[in-house]
This record gives sequence, C-alpha cells and structure tokens, in this order.
Amino acid sequence: METLDYDNACHSQPGELPAGAWPPGELDELGDEDLLHIIRSQPAASAPRTSACEVLVARYRGLVRACANRYRGSPEPTEDLIQVGYLGLMRAINNFDPDIGHSLGAYAQPCITGEIKRYFRDKRWHAHIERPVQELLLQVRSASHQLAQRLGRPPGDADLAEHLGVGEDAIRDARRAHLLMQPCSLDAPLAGQPEGASLADVLGQEDPAVERTLMMQTLKAHWHELPRREQRILLMRFYSDMTQSQIGERLGISQMHVSRLLAHAIGYLHERILGTTPERHTRRRRTPQGARRTASSAV
Repeated sequence: METLDYDNACHSQPGELPAGAWPPGELDELGDEDLLHIIRSQPAASAPRTSACEVLVARYRGLVRACANRYRGSPEPTEDLIQVGYLGLMRAINNFDPDIGHSLGAYAQPCITGEIKRYFRDKRWHAHIERPVQELLLQVRSASHQLAQRLGRPPGDADLAEHLGVGEDAIRDARRAHLLMQPCSLDAPLAGQPEGASLADVLGQEDPAVERTLMMQTLKAHWHELPRREQRILLMRFYSDMTQSQIGERLGISQMHVSRLLAHAIGYLHERILGTTPERHTRRRRTPQGARRTASSAV
C-alpha cells in the first residue's frame, strides 16, 4: 500500500515542497491553535502551511497508531491501517475549527477511526455487514485477548457472550462476519482430503429434487379444489400407472370421458400453480352439488 504523501494530503494540488520555508524547530514550539491558524491563513501550496501540517501530523502520530492498533487482529497489516489513519488525521486538521472545539486530539480520534472503518467497509468486506455486527466484531477481538489471559485458554462463545453482555448468536454472527474478510478460494486444497482435492470438489450441486418438492407442495395446496373423481383419475393414472381404458373400466365410463377429465384436471392444476384462475374453472367450482353427484357415481 502507498505511504502517506504529505504533499497530497496538505495541498489541493500536488507539487514539490519548497525547502527552508520556516526556521527549523520554531514550529515545534507552537501550540495546536497557532499551527491551525497558520494552515488556514496560508495558501495551499505555501511552505509555512506545509511545515505546520507536518508538525501536527508528527505530534499526533501516536494517536494514529493507537487507533490502528485496535484492529491489529484483522487480516490487514497494521502499517497499512496506520497510513489510512493518517488520511483521517489530515481531514481532521483541515476541518477542525478552534472556535468550536478546543482539542484537536478529541476531534481527530473519531475522524481517524472513521477513516479506518471506511477502509474496511469499502476495501475489505466482501459482502454488506451491518454496522452493529462490525462494532461487535471489534469488541470480540479485544475481549478475546483479555479473556485468554484471564482464563488461561481461548475463550468460547459463552465466555465472550457473558463478558460482553450479548447473546451467543450475536457472537457467532460476529465470527461469521470475520470470515467474510478472508474468503477461501474454491481452488484451495483441503486438509485431510485425497491429494488434489479442493473446496470446489466438496461443494453441493443443484438438486433437481428440490424443485420437484416445491412443485409437489404447490400441488398439494390446490389438490382439494379438484372434484373427487378427478383426484381418483390422477392417482390411478400417475401413481398406479393405469391406462385410460383401465381407468374407464374401473369407473364405469368411456375412455374418451377419462381423457377429457384427465385433461381438465391437469390443465386446471397447471394454471393454478402458475397463479391464474381461468373463468371456466371458476364456474365449475360454483356447482358443488354436480361435483358431488359425479364423485358419488364414480364410487
């Protein structure tokens, strides 16, 4: 990752910094308010402004490192996070108003932390993670070190939940969020597997039976809408594997009549599953007595 360029951070346009802009060591003796006054009163490309920025950055270098160390358990190198923190410090220096606040350090700390969090959000997370989960992950990292020293062993989810006052499900959510920062390659070799086996080899594939199960559940929801005789015809045809002639002999009707009833039942279920209600089927449902007579004659 690129190191912080003071020239780019302090100026609106990059350029070579003039040397000998201020007597050496004189700016170090000034307070924050005096340095901020110089930054606001001098042109963007001026040497005094550049020197004042450098002094303030050096003065709050420890604050930047302290903010970055909060994330030392993350996969991101601490030095990279420090560089990101410097950007937040420069934003704080450029935006701080001494007339409103009296402490640049108090104003800069959330700016530095926010810049690091923004870096994680935009660069490291491979999926959207809610802010409360991100905050809890930081607490889990910090508490893990504390509890490990106190208990003499790595803390479990129950230990962390009790220490932080949250549920174990929340702890597990935070741990899963941490995994999103280090996604595994599908081509990564698996330990304990035959030579050459990768993660992609053990992942499940699309199961066609799942779609069939969903269709059967939908069919079940509309099955009772069919007359009893059409239900029997469908069962005999598709579960007993009977021909239309055999069904006709069983019910005492012609094979042609069986074909019409079968076509009607299949068509009706198909249209109901697709979410439509044909008018001809609606009219048929309005004659329950006729349906009952038909069903009783088939028994």
